[in-house]
Amino acid sequence: MQQGLMLLIQLVLEFAPVVAELVQNRNKSRLGLSKYEPIEAIPEILKVLNPANKKSGYVEDFEQARIFQQQLVADNHQTRLTIAAQERETALKLPEVNKIFDSWPLRLYPSQILDHTNSGHTPLKIFIAPPQVDFDQFGDRRDENIFQFELMLAEGLRDFLNKHYSLHSQVRPTELLAGAWDSKRFHSESSIKALFGMLKTEPSLILESENDGDYLNFRIAYWGLGQGNYYYKTIARLPYREILEESAKRRALEWKKIRDELVALGEKLEEVNQLGKDNVINLEILEKVEKWHKKGIDISKLSLQYQVNRQDYEKLCQVLITYHCLVAGWVADIYHLVDRGVPPLLPELLPSLLSDAFDLQSLGVIASGYKQVYQALENERCYWIPELALQLAQSLCHLSDAYGGKLRAWANEQLNYSVSTWLQLRQISPNDSPNPLQVMQSAVSVKDEEYVKKLREYFVAVGDTQSIADVDEILNRIANLKHQVTVQHILLRHTLTGHSEKVTSVAISPDSQTLVSGCADKTIKVWNLKTGKLIRTLTEDLGKISSVAISPDGHYFAVGICQHPKSNVKVWNLNSDKLLHTLLGHQKPVNCIAISPDGQILASGSNKIKIWNLHKGDRISTLWHSFTVNAAAISPDGTILASGSSDNKIRLWNPHTGDPLRTLNGHSGEVKSVIISPDGEILFSASADKTIKSWHLTTGKVLHTLTGHLEEVRSLAVSPDGEILFSGSVDKTIKIWHLQTGELLQTITEHSGAVNSIAISHDGQFLASASSDKTIKIWQIN
Repeated sequence: MQQGLMLLIQLVLEFAPVVAELVQNRNKSRLGLSKYEPIEAIPEILKVLNPANKKSGYVEDFEQARIFQQQLVADNHQTRLTIAAQERETALKLPEVNKIFDSWPLRLYPSQILDHTNSGHTPLKIFIAPPQVDFDQFGDRRDENIFQFELMLAEGLRDFLNKHYSLHSQVRPTELLAGAWDSKRFHSESSIKALFGMLKTEPSLILESENDGDYLNFRIAYWGLGQGNYYYKTIARLPYREILEESAKRRALEWKKIRDELVALGEKLEEVNQLGKDNVINLEILEKVEKWHKKGIDISKLSLQYQVNRQDYEKLCQVLITYHCLVAGWVADIYHLVDRGVPPLLPELLPSLLSDAFDLQSLGVIASGYKQVYQALENERCYWIPELALQLAQSLCHLSDAYGGKLRAWANEQLNYSVSTWLQLRQISPNDSPNPLQVMQSAVSVKDEEYVKKLREYFVAVGDTQSIADVDEILNRIANLKHQVTVQHILLRHTLTGHSEKVTSVAISPDSQTLVSGCADKTIKVWNLKTGKLIRTLTEDLGKISSVAISPDGHYFAVGICQHPKSNVKVWNLNSDKLLHTLLGHQKPVNCIAISPDGQILASGSNKIKIWNLHKGDRISTLWHSFTVNAAAISPDGTILASGSSDNKIRLWNPHTGDPLRTLNGHSGEVKSVIISPDGEILFSASADKTIKSWHLTTGKVLHTLTGHLEEVRSLAVSPDGEILFSGSVDKTIKIWHLQTGELLQTITEHSGAVNSIAISHDGQFLASASSDKTIKIWQIN
């Protein structure tokens, strides 16, 4: 089929930008919900029916009932007016509806199509509007009785859809309504418009072929879910007469070989020619054409009447079937990808569909069509793009085995798009290195193993030995990461009771001997971390405690109080229980505090952040936030203060000058906790959006997003070696993560209330967790 994929190519060139625009604009055109005003009589009815509103005495009750009846009469009148208006509207529209049915192109009524018996996903409905070809012009009319063009076309498409896009599929359902089109009556815009007017709620594809002299105009009409208009365009002119005659010529040449073999065996030429039927006529024409061509005669001016038969009609039909399958598969892929996120299937089917020679560049256009749609989806489904592009590259790669290396360029383009998108998702520029595969090693995790294995399959298929070696290095890196991941054995050592309300915060001293806890019961308790015994309780003039922190030298601890008007910060000597400072100035509840690693400054957050001299109690500066500050952390070198707030943002500051450094956007919920890794390179944040994010502190780029918690994440702690992250959540669990791989190692479910705060000891051997279940649990880490 030398015409090849040009029909599909034209579709892709025209349709892919339309789909891309639909995807990009659909969020801008969300349908608003209608607002219904309550019936005016309802408030009065409620007054009558509500005993609390009844006045005492017969006269008052009678008056209320009279008013109520008058209102009912008025409402009844208004209802009749509304019904009358609707009846008038219906009467006015009846002629319009009847006129629509004058152009209704289907043998099915709308009610039959709109009757949903499939309780699964909405299928793409496919209609065939077959061509009305005058085959009489090609000779023998006897074939008209045995050749059923429309039935063959429907059967071919039906076989393809039943195998790959079945109506009963839970993944890519389509419903072929073959025979529904009244092909003898309707084609073109009026029929499509009538269909869309009635069936706009049903995603539909119409494959229409219309006779135009020696050509078939191939058109498609399409609309998807919630689409405000339909797409309708002629995407190709198929030279069906040329296809029929080319088939007749091939038959004549094949006959010539058989004829010559029979004559060579001694058979008489006249008798052999009697067996050849129309092949003899077509061969004579071919031989004449060859002779005239050698004489320089322009045969394009001649009307040569080749004799065609059923075999040629079947060849034409097979070409049309292939085109219908390619277009139906491509549109079904796009529909299910855009509306439900199902990856395309057609790229895998191309090798089996394209068994004849075709224009190789056509596949490049198909690939570009998919790429346009993928790019349109990048904002909302960016994490899918690498695998989708790689899948298409693999399909093109398999085709290149059959059609030569020229197709390799199109496959490589998709491969490069896949890898570059993978790197961009990890905040790495593909231009950072001439070899992107080597750059991948620095960002790969165990979760990427399947993707990398598919990359290797691709390079093996194309015989790229250097890339195979690079990918093997990545796989070795993943193997090493998997080897490093060891599940932490967590043993519950103590459950500390004594607080009478939710425990909001815990902190562990640098020598890993002491635990300080703050609670909504307005007390602070000091515990022996290893024995779990209570050392002392502080209750002097405290409000509800939001947060506690211990200085790096272990001499002091600070407490944030979130109960207005007692909102303040108090600093005690940890060993003597002597109150050193009461830091005043916050006008709203203090939600978090942080002490710098050098022990010189203290940061406290409410609706603003205040920086204090820890030892003197003097206020150094105020950092202005527009929203409530929920969390704060200071980098190991003391140069960066990170704060998380209820506007879903994280802000970085210079704590000494108060200058803002950067704002990190990425969470879709309030930021509840921030911590910085021991090496000062990575910032971790926990959010009400149920995720944990890791950020490169210098560049502000997101490195990983950890998902798994079912409710908001309130607290984070990182191990001293920077390898393990602990998270506490409202879902009552503590989760343990391996930071290099992003793997969830373990989930602890011992608490019966939200986990509000967690802290890890400086030697990495103990973890403390505070919960709304009024307990503190001490865990030993092996």
